[in-house]
Amino acid sequence: MKYFLLTKRSLVSIAFCGIIGAMAAVMAISSTVKAVQTAAAPKEVPIYRVQSDKNQVAISFDAAWGDEQTEDLLDILDKYKVKATFFLVGDWVDNFPDDVKEIAARGHDIGNHSNTHPHMPQLSTGEETAEIQKCNEKIEALTGTPPTLFRAPYGDYNNDVVNTVKSLGMYCVQWDVDSLDWKDPSPDQMCSNVVSKVQDGSIVLMHNGAKNTPAALPSIIEGIQDKGFDIVLIKDLIPEGEYYTDVQGEFHLSN
Repeated sequence: MKYFLLTKRSLVSIAFCGIIGAMAAVMAISSTVKAVQTAAAPKEVPIYRVQSDKNQVAISFDAAWGDEQTEDLLDILDKYKVKATFFLVGDWVDNFPDDVKEIAARGHDIGNHSNTHPHMPQLSTGEETAEIQKCNEKIEALTGTPPTLFRAPYGDYNNDVVNTVKSLGMYCVQWDVDSLDWKDPSPDQMCSNVVSKVQDGSIVLMHNGAKNTPAALPSIIEGIQDKGFDIVLIKDLIPEGEYYTDVQGEFHLSN
């Protein structure tokens, strides 16, 4: 028969290992609970389109870099008496303040596209808030009106981003029809991308710096109108009141 002598050092080592094991178990349980809670949290979805029976569609442009085509787009919109929503990055506002004023002066709405065009989910809640507020302040300083709409750069969002936008009293807006102008399709293909997919309450995505957007815009406007839709601002597409978005991002009034 073998006997084991437990020295003071051995007892200390055993106790230490026991404490470490207990801590690891607590951390594992905590991580599991957190993961379950996260998985159980309902997914927050921005507004991709609006449930409506008013035969209305909204056109939007994201502006993050150059402004070479902005005036052409504004002239085309004027020609067709159509108003659009321009989502501007704060850095773009800094570089092209006269364009910001011109967009507003021609009756178009200006939305917030962040201050520096980051991937918002990679930021802390405080950083997300700062990105939005700084851009809001820049736009308001030039136009006198703070934006009520926010579109996340790259269309990249998570629950925290959507909730941060809502906490600032703004709508988080995506799109359900992508012109794919950023891929430089032909004007005809771009028009087909849009006109074939628009439906009542749709929000169309385009960019102010894409190569063929000015050439495609007249046909897109005519095609949408030929389908019986009026083209309105996104803010006019969204009715006031308590709302929710379904899993596909369709806006519905709660009552």
